[in-house]
Amino acid sequence: MIDPTSQPTDSTVDLERAVQREGVTFSLFGLRRDSFSERYHLTRRGKAKRLREIVRIAKQFDIFHGLTPVKMRLMFEALGPTFVKVGQILSMRSEMLPQSFCDELSKLRADADPMPYQTVVDTLAKEYGRPIDEIFSSIDSKPLGSASLAQVHRATLTTGEDVAVKVQRPGVRETMAQDVAIMRSLAKVAAKLFPDTQIIDFKGVVEELWDTFEAETDFLVEARNLAAFKKFSKAYKYMDCPAPYAELCTEHVVVMDYVDGISVSHPGRLLDAGYDLKEIGTKLVDNYATQILDEGFFHADPHPGNIIVRGGQIVLIDLGMTGRLDQRTRTVLKDMLFAVAQQDSPALADSLLRFAVASPDSEDYPSLLADLDMVVQEFGTVDLSELDIAAFLTSLTQLASRHGIEIPSSITTVGRALVTLEGLLDEFIPNVNMIQIISAHIAASQTPETMVKNEAKSLAIEGRQALHDAMAALTEMKHATRMLTRGQLRVNMELVGSEEPFQQLSDMVNRLTMALIVVGLFIGSSIVYYAGIKPVVFGIPIVGFMGYIVAFALGCWIVLDILIKGRRKKH
Repeated sequence: MIDPTSQPTDSTVDLERAVQREGVTFSLFGLRRDSFSERYHLTRRGKAKRLREIVRIAKQFDIFHGLTPVKMRLMFEALGPTFVKVGQILSMRSEMLPQSFCDELSKLRADADPMPYQTVVDTLAKEYGRPIDEIFSSIDSKPLGSASLAQVHRATLTTGEDVAVKVQRPGVRETMAQDVAIMRSLAKVAAKLFPDTQIIDFKGVVEELWDTFEAETDFLVEARNLAAFKKFSKAYKYMDCPAPYAELCTEHVVVMDYVDGISVSHPGRLLDAGYDLKEIGTKLVDNYATQILDEGFFHADPHPGNIIVRGGQIVLIDLGMTGRLDQRTRTVLKDMLFAVAQQDSPALADSLLRFAVASPDSEDYPSLLADLDMVVQEFGTVDLSELDIAAFLTSLTQLASRHGIEIPSSITTVGRALVTLEGLLDEFIPNVNMIQIISAHIAASQTPETMVKNEAKSLAIEGRQALHDAMAALTEMKHATRMLTRGQLRVNMELVGSEEPFQQLSDMVNRLTMALIVVGLFIGSSIVYYAGIKPVVFGIPIVGFMGYIVAFALGCWIVLDILIKGRRKKH
């Protein structure tokens, strides 16, 4: 059993000394932001060399003669950390790839061959600028884990604390920056070749990828995340995370408490140690619902290797990937999940529409509602134990893509995390239903006091926005009044539904005008004929002859136009 009396470690973490020192230089005229290439020391020769390497690996997998899901996953692993991360992002973008590819890419892990111990020692010495034996009394040469971005070793500080040291692989950030620079160039070429296509937003994926890289490769960000999550965990006796050592954290090194426990990927060992798997799963999911829906700050990569049970506590490690949700997004997400749990189709449809960043096009609105009805019919009426949250989020994403609706990127992060957590439960703790627990959490949080508090927050936010809008409207009214008094005001008016009548009226006026021109030409040509003006053609003055020809042609055109448009209306 998880011990409810166990207390989390109370440590004070000071990270205010962390400064953003990359990307800005001083010049005679003030600050100047370095270009991307200068910041990461990128050269054309280096990019060309990397591009040749990418092409060589692509040829090894014979991608020009077909690419299967398994072959694609293996190729991404061979291409290195950048493409591993690309695959992980694409695994949640079913609007870009078939579902079979997404399922296979979701198996990608950032595991890698360990780097030499001497490289780790040299990196630490370079980061701290002094011998490492002044900081660590010992460092285990065998890594606890080795990923494509970093490697973790157990160590002991000279002050006696048992710690885990996460060391970034040398040059990994520059390699990723080089790959991203190549991808940006390819994205620009694709945008020029296919300017109107909206099938794949390659540029958006590349920028999302780089944002993820910057956060994950700046270990000061992870140290701040650890400090923030440690503070959050103090309110929950069964939840914890390692405490960072702020004075030893740098951009490429994180030093944190060492966690000695049992991973949830070993349920047999947890049972032997006397733990209740269902209790672990229930509390993990309930706390995760709190992170996402109540706090808006959550662990974005809850795979089994990042969840350890120690001393009656669930400990989350590796907070390099976190997500944040604002109040409005949390409210909409909560309403949507609660609607699914309650099998309330109208509420689910309303939540999905509120979920969109941009309003749908009015002409596409009926089609959007029809697609929403299908989603509601498929997922809003199934039993919670049968609800496939991955399929649900996939359908939502595909629907949004079809209708040009941009869903917030933070929701993609939530979806990826929930799918990862669902996979963990299905494999290791199968008797726990994630949606039931989340819905129970939402229902329990809907107390009168909480509802009043949330409504007060919403009213305050909306009232502030309304006040700003009202002030802006008064300013616009002032300008309009001033222009009106000066005779400078123009009004552009559009009558809804008036396009067709006005078009018909325009056609009538055009035909009447052409008819008058035809009549005028016939009359004018006849006058010229009787005047006997020379020269003549077929006994008719040439000026009159040309007038008859033009009048005849225009008359035929008017008759044909009337017949063609009359048939179109009948059809």
